Amino acid sequence: MSTDAEMQQYGPAAIYLRKPEKERIEAQTAPFDAKTAYFVTDADEMYVKGKLIKREGGKATVETLAGKTVTVKEDDIHAMNPPKFDKIEDMAMMTHLNEPAVLFNLKERFASWMIYTYSGLFCVVVNPYKWLPVYDAQVVVAYRGKKRVEAPPHIFSISDNAYQFMLTVENLVQERLSTLNVSSSTLQQLQLLHLARKRNQPLAKCRVHWRIRSSQPILCLRLMEMPKLCEMTTLPV
Repeated sequence: MSTDAEMQQYGPAAIYLRKPEKERIEAQTAPFDAKTAYFVTDADEMYVKGKLIKREGGKATVETLAGKTVTVKEDDIHAMNPPKFDKIEDMAMMTHLNEPAVLFNLKERFASWMIYTYSGLFCVVVNPYKWLPVYDAQVVVAYRGKKRVEAPPHIFSISDNAYQFMLTVENLVQERLSTLNVSSSTLQQLQLLHLARKRNQPLAKCRVHWRIRSSQPILCLRLMEMPKLCEMTTLPV
């Protein structure tokens, strides 16, 4: 996790991307009883935080933070996560991954204008309905070349990692082409050369059938492990 000093590279956007060190340290030391800390269903707010008083006969009695005591079915209470998981950047890391935990995490991050949150492979974005300084040139540079785990959640991280992956795959494809036998790769190589020759030509100047043929190597490269099928699905040059 980045320190406050390391987050300075993001400029004014830092406070909208990651919790400050002080808040993280306070969360680590906050008192928490995992045996009694639960979310309970609520007619007005959907879920509220509370303290479990007792379980009996398939029912659970919970005292909410507002001081109200309610008795509900055991299925209507959900375990809370320790405070160190508050405003967590990747919800897949939660000890208890349940609906109220996800909703509260997104709600608390949104309250701090942290609109980007990871959930495993996905990036969840909540529309702030206002302009935030998280898209300027300084932020773009700060995310460049960083792995996903090395930076706060952001669409820039997703796009930069996708770009780096594309470059890696391109290199692997070139190596793969050099090791394929002639009969299965000649046509793909010719099309790749054609695509390379055309890449700097404005698309509007290309006729439609050439645009279709130019995209064919991309489709064909996905089939390289099945040469016969690849040859069957490739348009002639």
